[in-house]
Amino acid sequence: MNILSVSLDRKVFEEGSAVRSRLLEYGRLADELRIIVFAKRSAGVAAQSFPPNIFLYPTNARTRFGYIPAALRQVVTLKKQGVHVDVVTAQDPFETGLTAFLIARILGAKLHLQIHTDFLSPHFARESFMNRARVVLAKFLLPRAHAVRVVSTRIKQSVEGLVRREVMVTVLPIFVDVERIKNAPVSRDIKKEYLQFSTHFLMASRLSVEKNIPLALEAFGEVLGKYPRVGLVVVGEGSEEAWIKSLVQAHGLSRNVVLLPWQDDVASYMKTADAFLLTSNYEGYGMTIVEALVVGCPVIATNVGCAKEVIENGGNGFVVTVGDASALAQVLLKVAAHEIKFKQKPPVLLTKTEYLALYKKSWEDALG
Repeated sequence: MNILSVSLDRKVFEEGSAVRSRLLEYGRLADELRIIVFAKRSAGVAAQSFPPNIFLYPTNARTRFGYIPAALRQVVTLKKQGVHVDVVTAQDPFETGLTAFLIARILGAKLHLQIHTDFLSPHFARESFMNRARVVLAKFLLPRAHAVRVVSTRIKQSVEGLVRREVMVTVLPIFVDVERIKNAPVSRDIKKEYLQFSTHFLMASRLSVEKNIPLALEAFGEVLGKYPRVGLVVVGEGSEEAWIKSLVQAHGLSRNVVLLPWQDDVASYMKTADAFLLTSNYEGYGMTIVEALVVGCPVIATNVGCAKEVIENGGNGFVVTVGDASALAQVLLKVAAHEIKFKQKPPVLLTKTEYLALYKKSWEDALG
């Protein structure tokens, strides 16, 4: 089985990256794996190969508007070289999905679409004109797919009406290396680093619009009125960073809210925090939820991604309505008052062997 993948993830070119490691594992599932990566010329990456069967091709476009034409030119070259492809897979049903659709037409291959984002959430479309256009594009592409892989049951239920009845929609979450996370040493203890806080809440994510960090700050402000020594540590970077810092200052939260740049060892903080917060407007899966639960940290999350699938209210955490600051504050108050005795209930996850077998089967489903 020969696979051609269209990807956005430029970390595949980075030596030692987790993305590159996954690539080598996926390569063992196929006879040939070719990956076209959307990348600007300014990124300075070049085509690479991992003999005998993995090949990487950056688009090296001048601007992002040149990604698709550059990808198609590469495919035409491959066709002239006699390269055969059975399945073309895309990282999303948006720009890479459209590219994969066109490539599949050129090469006479089957189309496999992956969905990592809950794009049918109303919050996704409200976020920008581009997202509204992406919803339209996804609705065009999904009926033309030969197989679909989604990362949560929530997304599967939302897209089933868009795919053809005979098309297999596989729920295959993002892989979480449970043993690595559980066995990693605790290099940083959030409680020892911030002795001034009586209760330690943790957030770790991109600082972007859909993560809705301001919702957490609003709820946290209510908690401080009653428990002034409660602390919130936010680990992350992103486009909303300046805005979030200004909100912390404007609402007088500087003593209780700590903003830290992203770090690889977030699991250490998860292992030592009292609770992990996720306040997103939408998620495809929510891997940090799973990672926190795996190491025994209770999770308080909005009803997005896999939250309802892995969190038991009052057991290993709580799920609250998206955008409801008051409901979130009530849960935080209970935790701060030590009224809740959480139970450790990690989710049941696939082993790497099981995961890779299902990943390969999802490609095979496209062949019928």
